[in-house]
Amino acid sequence: MVSPEAGATVLAATPWDVASAVRDPEMPMLTLADLGVLREVREEAGSVVVTITPTYSGCPAMATMRDDLVHRLHDHGYADVEVRVSLAPAWSSDWISEAGRAALRAHGISAPGPAPRHDGPVPLSLLPTRRELVCPRCGSDEVVLGSEFGPTACKAMYRCSSCLEPFEHVKEI
Repeated sequence: MVSPEAGATVLAATPWDVASAVRDPEMPMLTLADLGVLREVREEAGSVVVTITPTYSGCPAMATMRDDLVHRLHDHGYADVEVRVSLAPAWSSDWISEAGRAALRAHGISAPGPAPRHDGPVPLSLLPTRRELVCPRCGSDEVVLGSEFGPTACKAMYRCSSCLEPFEHVKEI
């Protein structure tokens, strides 16, 4: 909080508080912090510098995330805001918080399991990825892959064989 002078803007929330409340444009039940893409927020020489990491390279939501962060921080009185994109280390679905995973399930989206680990080159396979998951609606593990490609590149489409409902699954990356 900055002490107000005559006519000065009162900054009631820290830059981290403001940035961590910004919602993901593709999965609005998640904040950028819950999704794990918000890496760092710091004040540097009178500016707020925010660092974000895309869920995958070429993520089309990055421009919207950047704009939303800048606008929200400006709305809270931070005039000079810079958003940086960091590609290293690469984002992992393991970075989704427990609150984020619960929010996904509450909205009928299957949360990712542990991300695959590799000690060398990543093997290329054109076959569907075998995942251990359950229906977020009824909890059944009798699920069938409908498409490896969902409404966003980071999700796959499944159908539950028990309740017959389709659902999205956030891919393990």
